[in-house]
Amino acid sequence: MKRYYFLTDSLDKLTAVEHDLADNGISKPQIHVLSRDDSGVSNRKLNGVEAVLRKDVVQAMERGALIGLAAAALVLAVGHYSGATTSVGWVPFIFLSIVMLGFFTWEGGLFGIQEPHHDFKRFDQALSSGRHLLLIDIDEKDHSILNRVTAYYPELEFSGTGNGSPNWFIGLQNKWRNFIEVMP
Repeated sequence: MKRYYFLTDSLDKLTAVEHDLADNGISKPQIHVLSRDDSGVSNRKLNGVEAVLRKDVVQAMERGALIGLAAAALVLAVGHYSGATTSVGWVPFIFLSIVMLGFFTWEGGLFGIQEPHHDFKRFDQALSSGRHLLLIDIDEKDHSILNRVTAYYPELEFSGTGNGSPNWFIGLQNKWRNFIEVMP
């Protein structure tokens, strides 16, 4: 999927855009709004970007895990090549390598929670000035729907593209929503 970004000054217009997109077959998990006005997004029942996804936690944790894997490999290599495993066994070294992996992954997450998501950094100035960002994830087959709906809203400022959520993830979210609606 491909993600399309649009900036606007009005959350009310974004409400109308979201409804029009939904009426034309774009599901709610494909549409998100990023704004510094969280209460406005919530009051209008817009699909906001989750707090954890606003920060670069996931990517930073991945980097931390890679560093942790290298540290774990180093611990195991030191244990093997020093000959210490013959006297004390592998258990302390395996345990220490697991601790190293967990520690660096955790530390990566702590660094990531301090940074805005790498995809949203370019919109930081616009968001700080009170504007709102509409994110729409679509397949190529839905491109005509996007063009048709956004043509009715000239106040939407096209602001670029990026990588969208995977199809399987959107499918799971749609199935979960259907399950919640059907269940008593």
